Amino acid sequence: MIIDTLRSVLRFRRFEFSATQRRLQRAASIEDLRRIARRRLPGGVFDYIDGGAEDEVAMDRNTRGFREIEFVPRVLRDMGSVDTTGTILGREVPFPLILAPTGFTRIAHPAGELAVARSAERAGLPYSLSTMGTRSVEEVAAVSRGSKWFQVYVWRDKGLLKDMILRAAEAGFEVLCITVDAAMLGRRERDVRRGFTLPPKMGLDIVVEGMIRPSWSLRFAFSEPIEFANVAGNTDIDGSTAVDLAAFMNEQFDPTLSWEDVEWMRSLWDGPVLIKGVQSVADAVIARDRGLDGIVLSNHGGRQLDSAPSIIELVQPVAEAVGGDLDIVCDGGVRRGGDIVKALALGATSCMIGRPYLYGLASAGEEGVDWVIEHLHTGMRRDMALCGAASVAELTPDLIYRVGSGR
Repeated sequence: MIIDTLRSVLRFRRFEFSATQRRLQRAASIEDLRRIARRRLPGGVFDYIDGGAEDEVAMDRNTRGFREIEFVPRVLRDMGSVDTTGTILGREVPFPLILAPTGFTRIAHPAGELAVARSAERAGLPYSLSTMGTRSVEEVAAVSRGSKWFQVYVWRDKGLLKDMILRAAEAGFEVLCITVDAAMLGRRERDVRRGFTLPPKMGLDIVVEGMIRPSWSLRFAFSEPIEFANVAGNTDIDGSTAVDLAAFMNEQFDPTLSWEDVEWMRSLWDGPVLIKGVQSVADAVIARDRGLDGIVLSNHGGRQLDSAPSIIELVQPVAEAVGGDLDIVCDGGVRRGGDIVKALALGATSCMIGRPYLYGLASAGEEGVDWVIEHLHTGMRRDMALCGAASVAELTPDLIYRVGSGR
């Protein structure tokens, strides 16, 4: 009798043989993946991915800005079918998300940019490769037929910059994304404290941390050398040897960048062009007036100018000024599908993520990136249903309430 009773109430989970899947099963949120990544990466590597500029005020405001927005749910509106389909630069996507350009991605996992590009293609989403990427435009094109963007900084060597842009076009990249908020590198004090270089120098601290985190250390030690793949062989510093990031960027990047540089790069590109790093309504209006296809509202993940504006706070005033004339991408602070819902309701066309997929990559490789994308997609669909919005077109400002503004 007792045995029959126990059999009726006890159900044992099937054992998961994949260690990667076991880690992902323990995660319920992107913050959980962040904690897993922190355990698996050497401290300096984690801080490079996770950190921001100076006191990290801008980075904190990016995420806090979403938390300070409430929904105004509508009920009894027949949510039997919820459609998250959106458009990015006129192309339909399963939900409006772009995987952002991130530098030196292979320090999170050897597959690096290739894993992210493959994951984005499976999800039907655009992936943006960074100039500072550790895989070249040709390598990424070889593994992905999905929508690919190429992100460029304004370099002093215009011949090298032109060569990279033309190579990206030849490799089938569709969109040029010009980063304009990096005339020089922000002071990233976590990196300063650790004396962090790219790639990391194998000092005593890394050796000790490597003994504690053998999985990362062994992958790093037995993988092919990491380098700035898009400039390898074309500059004195190509990332194949350890460099101080601030010194490298301040040497290579052009502080005289201006709208004329943007126009010059547009002349080289037969396709949509966006600028990434817009942080004011005034610059959004200039971008619109100059005929750009889109803007990425971004403070570089809080890694450049500390005390820069919270990106979600910029969305509505920018949308009111230029909405409908060009794509508006919200980049910074997105951690849940509901954050995408909030950004779209305030007037964004789409959102962009960087750190979240790096946490997934560090935690579980390519499967971790898949997990992040699905987590955000599922969360977006759920919150739309709970708000009473059956489609992206129904996401409007009347679904949003800013905490402290008075009802």
